[in-house]
Amino acid sequence: MRLLIMLLILGGMGYGGWQLVNTHPEIKNQVVELIESGSFPTLEVRYTAEQIMQTHQKELLNDNRHQFLEPILKFYPYLLLEVKYNISDKQTGEGVILWDLTDGEMVIDTRNWDKTHGFGDCIKASTKKHEFKILNILARNGGISDRDTLSKALHVENEVLDGWIDACRKKKLIVQAGNRYRLHLQNPKLRVVPETRIMEKLVTKPYKNAIRASRRFSASQIEKITQSAFGDDFFIRHREDLYLPVHSIAVENPDGSIHTTHWNALNGQRLSQTYFIN
Repeated sequence: MRLLIMLLILGGMGYGGWQLVNTHPEIKNQVVELIESGSFPTLEVRYTAEQIMQTHQKELLNDNRHQFLEPILKFYPYLLLEVKYNISDKQTGEGVILWDLTDGEMVIDTRNWDKTHGFGDCIKASTKKHEFKILNILARNGGISDRDTLSKALHVENEVLDGWIDACRKKKLIVQAGNRYRLHLQNPKLRVVPETRIMEKLVTKPYKNAIRASRRFSASQIEKITQSAFGDDFFIRHREDLYLPVHSIAVENPDGSIHTTHWNALNGQRLSQTYFIN
């Protein structure tokens, strides 16, 4: 009898834990990071912190009263997707996508690390495939369209369209502006080819005992949003976790305050400060 009670308790705890990590992705991500150990795959460090500090010394140090502190190398989580997608009735595209698990955005071009803007919000809103149809039409029309344009493009009943629009509004993905609807994003960038332009071959290497940033999004969330955004013909052939090396370069000011900038160690370019909110 005791054994049966113990098994029931353990089963309930296991089910409760499963429910918790599946309904709260942030907890699931923390559990994954606790389990992970040893080496992990990273993109190649092509620019050292010393090279960046030397190249951008005039930009970072206003005068000789400012001084560099010891730089820190930190690794940010990405998902590498090998995909295929439909270009036209006669052509299929194949390539890879780099997807940032920190801000939920796709890298468009590794040369300048240009990214999409809006997918992170869509992931948080659990945007469905039919809702993405509205977002894609708005994106195709410069971010704003009237209801008649949406109706002609979607070919659905009025009640269905009203339901889709209402869902997007409730999720704060679109707003009504007069008799039009627009994407509720500053400088949205959703209408992209589902492939990252990679100027040089990506080289990965194992790394140990390094600082890793936390994931804010899971691989399953990225897979779901790509399936919703890029259509029925989009297919993920393979996925791989990897990390982007980033240099945190700190400068001590004359008043003792510290100003920190972050630099992509793959292409040597400065990253936006708004990205590093933690």
